Amino acid sequence: MRGTDVEISTLTNPVINGPYDPPAQHFELGSNGTPTGTLIPGRRPSESFIPVPLSRKASKGQAALDFDLTGERRENNSLINDIRREVGLWRARNYPGATAISRKLMLHWANSERENRVLYCQREAAETAIFLAEAAGRQGIADYRARLQPENREHNSGLPRVALKMATGSGKTVVMAMLVAWQTLNKVHTPQDARFAKRFLVVTPGITIRDRLRVLLPSDQGNYYKERDLVPGDLWGGLQEAHIVIANYHQFLKRDRKEIQGVASNTRKILTHGKKVDPFQETDDEMVARVLRDFMGRGSKGAAGEIVVFNDEAHHCYQNKPLSDDGEKLEKEAEERNKDARVWFRGLQAIKKKIGIKSIYDLSATPFYLSGSGHQEGYIFPWVVSDFSLMDAIESGIVKVPRLPVDDDARADALVYRNLWSQIGTKLPKKGGRKLHADISQWDIPATLEGALRSLYRSYEKAYVHWHEHLRGGGYETPPVFIVVCPNTIVSKLVFDWISGFDVEQTDGTSHPRTGELDLLSNVADGEWLHKPRTVLIDSAQLESGESMKDDFKSAVTHEIDTFKAELRSRNSSVDIDNLTDEDLLREVMNTVGKPGRLGEGVRCVVSVSMLTEGWDANTVTHILGVRAFNSRLLCEQVVGRALRRRNYTVNDDGYFEPEYAEVYGVPFDFIPSDKVVPNPTPRPAAVHVRAVPERYDLRITYPRLIGYRLELIDEPLFAAFDEQSRLVLNPDDLATWTQMQGQAGEAAEHNLEDTQNARAQKVSYALAAELMKRLFVGHDGAPKHWYFPQVAAICKQWLAEYLVVPKPTDIGLLMLSQYRQRAIDKIEHSIRHQLGNQREVLRPRFDVFYPQGSTDSVDFPTRKVVIEATKSPVNFVVLDGQKGNTWEEALAYYLEQDARVASFVKNDHLDFAIPYVFEGVAHEFWPDFLVRLHPLPDDGVVRTLIVEVSGGRKDQDKREVKALTARDSWCVAVNNHGGYGRWGFVEVNDMATFQKVMDRAIDDLYADGVTTGGSDL
Repeated sequence: MRGTDVEISTLTNPVINGPYDPPAQHFELGSNGTPTGTLIPGRRPSESFIPVPLSRKASKGQAALDFDLTGERRENNSLINDIRREVGLWRARNYPGATAISRKLMLHWANSERENRVLYCQREAAETAIFLAEAAGRQGIADYRARLQPENREHNSGLPRVALKMATGSGKTVVMAMLVAWQTLNKVHTPQDARFAKRFLVVTPGITIRDRLRVLLPSDQGNYYKERDLVPGDLWGGLQEAHIVIANYHQFLKRDRKEIQGVASNTRKILTHGKKVDPFQETDDEMVARVLRDFMGRGSKGAAGEIVVFNDEAHHCYQNKPLSDDGEKLEKEAEERNKDARVWFRGLQAIKKKIGIKSIYDLSATPFYLSGSGHQEGYIFPWVVSDFSLMDAIESGIVKVPRLPVDDDARADALVYRNLWSQIGTKLPKKGGRKLHADISQWDIPATLEGALRSLYRSYEKAYVHWHEHLRGGGYETPPVFIVVCPNTIVSKLVFDWISGFDVEQTDGTSHPRTGELDLLSNVADGEWLHKPRTVLIDSAQLESGESMKDDFKSAVTHEIDTFKAELRSRNSSVDIDNLTDEDLLREVMNTVGKPGRLGEGVRCVVSVSMLTEGWDANTVTHILGVRAFNSRLLCEQVVGRALRRRNYTVNDDGYFEPEYAEVYGVPFDFIPSDKVVPNPTPRPAAVHVRAVPERYDLRITYPRLIGYRLELIDEPLFAAFDEQSRLVLNPDDLATWTQMQGQAGEAAEHNLEDTQNARAQKVSYALAAELMKRLFVGHDGAPKHWYFPQVAAICKQWLAEYLVVPKPTDIGLLMLSQYRQRAIDKIEHSIRHQLGNQREVLRPRFDVFYPQGSTDSVDFPTRKVVIEATKSPVNFVVLDGQKGNTWEEALAYYLEQDARVASFVKNDHLDFAIPYVFEGVAHEFWPDFLVRLHPLPDDGVVRTLIVEVSGGRKDQDKREVKALTARDSWCVAVNNHGGYGRWGFVEVNDMATFQKVMDRAIDDLYADGVTTGGSDL
């Protein structure tokens, strides 16, 4: 039967089904995954496709994650749909073939007169597991277990796995409790029935979930059996015989024996040399005995001794297949994920061999294979038998509706705040063993990231005001929570400091707190650190593993740890703070966000390294900003899942839940089908491994990494000499000041960047002047020269009035964003330098605060470009630009190999050596082609390095000239004035016929400290 046509604009309420009954209707989705405006009667079939709202900027070429290559887009999951149909018929016939205990439990869960009703999705998952164990293959019902067995043989080495797919926030823990009750009570009443057991192992991916799952223990005060009324009163006694062990999979790692602990690694290698098995490490059997020591002695191997296993967040457990060697490296994140999956899987194999496993029940919202597993990314586990998808959960009102950007006023092709990483990923520091003491005061936050933070924060302010005025009074509701998910510890620390505030060191050695940029989330107010932090920094991977946090991370959250300890002491004076580890404390804070009366109740913002832990059950999350790459469906749904749990479970007069919403930026949650035929890829040439050669360490080249330049001036009156070079045209394509949010259905929302729209000229000029003061007018002792501020402010005001070009006058506020403010400052600084050209001025380098120095040691990458061998280079090959190579670069490399003055040279490929410059008011980076280190003169020993650019017939001569002038007259001058990196020079080769003469002259000139160095002021 055809559904009812409904205007899409009228789909203001996405909740179209009750939470306690089978879905009666669903939104039709078109071929591109967006609602057609039609309601279809009945349940949506299970498909391997997650629909989300599409961009209204599709005509601009919206970028989205493309999963067409998985071969599963919009495919019906036939096994799930077949079993779902059979379970529905079985339910309607009053569960024929089920045991008396099982039928009594299922009727108890389905009772509509219950005060604490069980959600339909929870009933369906439990009923499916019971159906397969008790009804399939009996009384004329097809034996669906026969369809699972070959899949388990192929994918799980025979482990008896059954997967139940349930959207995040739909109650997987309740389902586990239902299955524990079903198995235990049946075993108690019919001890000889081999289908049941009363011993259970619950395996989790981390400590947080392990601790939260204590509700599965019948002895726990807050157990779900009583709290959710899952067991009739007359059966409660039998439940006490359930024996449950909860373990995070890290416990499957084999431990060292006591006698080897503390022994040096080299000694251990000697002792274990030639041995296939490490005698100083646990065997499989010993590991199983440790993990399941509470089970030992309670039955022998066989039917009586077998256990039932629950894998929570089971997408972390799979048997991966070997990957084909195509020369490509697997991402570190994928490598770690697959390593963990093997630990989990092999642990279960060892348990099956030692004790025996009756059944394994996998529970996950996203039971998919990921990259590096040996299977197609996004391929659903073929042993999934039940599916209540995210769209089903939204339509039943069980979870919040994620609203994502669908339109904005930016001129960029893609939605700026949905595809955030593509805009800012290259502008953020990478991880790599760096310490966390990066100077936030020197960080120019990318404008697009700042715009996203401020835009989403405006929406958060409204949610906070609603909570403060309408929900706070009862004392039970805690404030809404804003989450930022970052790619590494460096970025997370910078974002955390930017939001929450930080200490600023003074010239006298003291420090004072600076307020964070987002008032409601700042940990500093009125110049003082707050007693209760509003924003916390969490490294969930460190906390989940159970290992100690790294010292640099711990020092980054010193304020928060100290204040939480003080609060805990004030709440409970009997708590032994000294014996409470910092890890325990932060884990408690993280686990209790959104929980009244607990340590994390007042937290408003969580800045997370990598992913916030799964199983994190805060239901107060209203806003999420993803500041990381999202290269899989699983990551997208996992991050969005952190905001899906509802606050209010009260039904309205129609028996439905009212919709709740979560605002999400930075997660490219688009899964757009395509009917394009994907052509076979063109065979690629074999990859060549380009790397630094350890044996050539004496040839290594080190270099400073700069982000800009600063001037040291004598104390003179300031004047501005503005000209056409001072003009700045600001017409940003990658910034949205207005964003429209929309869920798959439901109400829309609008976010605005009010700071940029309401700023006046005086406020902007003062902001520019303050930045210029920090850049230019600081003495040798680090003290600011405050007396220059009125002159600088007047110059800035004049520049704003005469030399800033913006689309409309109100756009002057764009300069309140750090990145655009820096462009303006570059223009004004240039004018001041021009005026003072005849005065004594010293150009100094501004070093990258994260990586002030680089070297050729870090070069290590595969390439399919043309390469030539190099013997006078610390790197084994010179990689030539261009598809078929580059004759100019090849000729230059040959020249450098032959010239006796050249000590070593390297091609600037994957070396991360760049020269910052400004062109037309926009900051750029110039990547010259070669670094050439000369032999020092016998009488001075100075290390001299020549930067060589091979420009050839490249276009854009204006930009080329600016790059060359900046390299010689700014970069080289600043570095040479610093004095700590030897002498540097720059030369550009732009004529093949004369390049040898040009190089000879440049090398001679560098030895003479001539014009190649740009001059000096030592």
